[in-house]
Amino acid sequence: MNWTTATKGFKAYLQLEKSLSGNSIEAYLHDVEKLKQFANPTDTIVIFPLQIKLEHLQAFVKWVVQLGMSNTSQARIISGIRAFYKYLLMEDLITQSPAELLELPKLARKLPDTLDHIEIEKMLSQIDLSRPDGHRNKAIIETMYSCGLRVSETTGLKISDVSFTGEYIKVTGKGNKERLVPIGQPALKAIDIYIKGFRNQIEIDKHATDILFLNRFGRGLSRIYIFTLTKKLAAMAGITKSISPHTLRHSFATALIEGGADLRAVQQMLGHESITTTEIYTHLDREFLRSTLLDFHPRAKS
Repeated sequence: MNWTTATKGFKAYLQLEKSLSGNSIEAYLHDVEKLKQFANPTDTIVIFPLQIKLEHLQAFVKWVVQLGMSNTSQARIISGIRAFYKYLLMEDLITQSPAELLELPKLARKLPDTLDHIEIEKMLSQIDLSRPDGHRNKAIIETMYSCGLRVSETTGLKISDVSFTGEYIKVTGKGNKERLVPIGQPALKAIDIYIKGFRNQIEIDKHATDILFLNRFGRGLSRIYIFTLTKKLAAMAGITKSISPHTLRHSFATALIEGGADLRAVQQMLGHESITTTEIYTHLDREFLRSTLLDFHPRAKS
């Protein structure tokens, strides 16, 4: 089996069986392409996918390191290669994955920047509600902070996903997995005002009739727009932290953990497949407790 045939089958597996997004699929295929480049440095030296052994992959990892890639990038590539050989194993094309014993580089768990409630209020206060897009932008920030949404989940949110009576939204996350997330009254009120005061006033594209957040042309918003909006509002509010839309998600989780929320409940609301991903917020909470101790306890400082 050559690389083209193996990659084509792997792509179909990621699309049909794993139901991954287009961006995730491209990332996996890029990882396999990197391995192909390493295994076939010239036209005369050709190693096919089924001929790859653990020693080839270990040499590949050293090659990736020499390219100057960060530990995070290395780990992502290795994960992609593992998934590729897991697919070949499932298809009975190999009897054992050469990537099974491949070690991931140790990653430092960096605690993300977060925003407190006052900083969120400062950002919201920067929105000009006299503009046609003002109430939409307020609804976006309120919803992302209230529900801990990813950017893609926000742009894909539908009107039919919002239950005003039940006070929850249906979120379609990674791998098209759905979850129900409670939504607060301020966010619901902002959405209601936006729908009645702005969304109903524009001509809506026939492919976007159920999409909640629309641009002035009646089509869905881009991810880039929400990135730009978040950074702009933070800058206008005088916030000097490194801010992105994901900061609102981190802030949502941190507020819950600091308030004593059950870790499993937070995991479900965030849509994390593994609770170890959610556990980073318990580390963040410890940092918060320590800083509180240092600030207020008379015997905490030397």
